[in-house]
Amino acid sequence: MADRPSATAEPLVEVADLARWFEVSPPFLDRLIERGSRRWLKAVDGVDFAIRRGETFSLVGESGCGKSTIARLVVGLDAPTRGSVRFEGTEIAGRSRDALKRIRRRVQMIFQDPYASLNPRWRVRDIIAEPIRAHRLARGTAAIAERVAELLRQVKLTPADGDKYPHEFSGGQRQRISIARALASAPDFLVCNEPTSALDVSVQAQILNLMKDLQRDLGLTYLFISHNLAVVYHISDRVGVMYLGRLVELTSGEDLFRTPLHPYTRLLIETIPDMAMSGRRREPVGGEVPSPLDPPAGCAFHPRCPFAAARCRREAPALRRHGAGLVACHAVEEGRLPPLAGSRNDDRSAIPIGGARA
Repeated sequence: MADRPSATAEPLVEVADLARWFEVSPPFLDRLIERGSRRWLKAVDGVDFAIRRGETFSLVGESGCGKSTIARLVVGLDAPTRGSVRFEGTEIAGRSRDALKRIRRRVQMIFQDPYASLNPRWRVRDIIAEPIRAHRLARGTAAIAERVAELLRQVKLTPADGDKYPHEFSGGQRQRISIARALASAPDFLVCNEPTSALDVSVQAQILNLMKDLQRDLGLTYLFISHNLAVVYHISDRVGVMYLGRLVELTSGEDLFRTPLHPYTRLLIETIPDMAMSGRRREPVGGEVPSPLDPPAGCAFHPRCPFAAARCRREAPALRRHGAGLVACHAVEEGRLPPLAGSRNDDRSAIPIGGARA
C-alpha cells in the first residue's frame, strides 16, 4: 500500500441508510382475487458508509448480496427507495439527469464485462472520444485525437489501437479500453463493478496493477465491487462485507484479513487458497444465501452460522463499533466467538489472485 496516495479524512462519497426495494407483486387483479399483499425484494436495505478521497473502498460478498445494486445507486443509474447518496456534500440520489450533468463527469463506472459495455460497431478511438465530446473537454478533431492517444498510452495500449474494433482485442485489452473510456471525462471517482471477474486469471493482476498505478498518478478514488476476497485483499484500503442487502462488517483491509470478526467474514476468508500449505483445518461456507423475498427473522446469517444462539434468531444485530472497525454480530458483542485458529500473513503476495500475484 506504500505506492498509493494517502487517503484524506475528508469523505468524497457518503451513503446513509441506502435502500433499494423492487416490487415483485402479482398483478393487481390477481392480488385482489387471492387477497394477497404486495411483495418486495429488498436488494439493499439500510447501508451506511463513507469513502475518503484517494482511497479504495471495497464491497465484497456472495452473489445476490446487493453489491452491484449499490454500484448502480451510487452512480445514479437507479433511484433509491430511501436514503441518500452524497458526492462532496451534494445529494445525487433521485435527482434529474440535467441536475446531475456536472457530477456525472466526475463519477464514472467500469463494468464487469468489457465486451458487452463497448459498442462493437465503433472504432476504439470513437468509443474513448465520446465522453470527451459529450462533456466538451476538447475542441477540434486534432485535440480530441491527441487526448485519445494520451488515454490509450495511459492504459498501456498504443495510439494505433484506436483504429481497431473491440472484437480485435483480448479480454484484458478490452478492459483497458473500458478504463480509458472511464478516464476520458477526467473523473475523481470510479465505481469498479467486478472489473476483473470476466478476465482470464493470467491478466487479472495486470489490470489491478494498472488501476493502482492510475490511482497513484491521477489521485483517483475507487468503489471496488467484487466477490473475490483475494482480489479485494490486494487493492483495498477499507472493506465492507455485505450479506443479504446489509453490511455485516466494515474495517480496514489489513484488519479484515488479520483478525476477521464476523462469522461470515471468517468463512469467506476460508475460501482463499492456502499457499503456505499449513495443513490448518478449513471450514468452507455452508448452506445457501436465503431468498431476499423471504429473509429469515433476526440475523439473516443465523441459518448458516455455527455460533448462532436464540437471540440471533429473533433480533437483528446493529452495526456497532468493535475495535478499529464495525461489525453486526451478537456473538462478537457477547464474546461468544472462539479465537481464530490462525491468521493471514500480512504479506499481500501470499494470497494469490487465481494463481497470479499482483
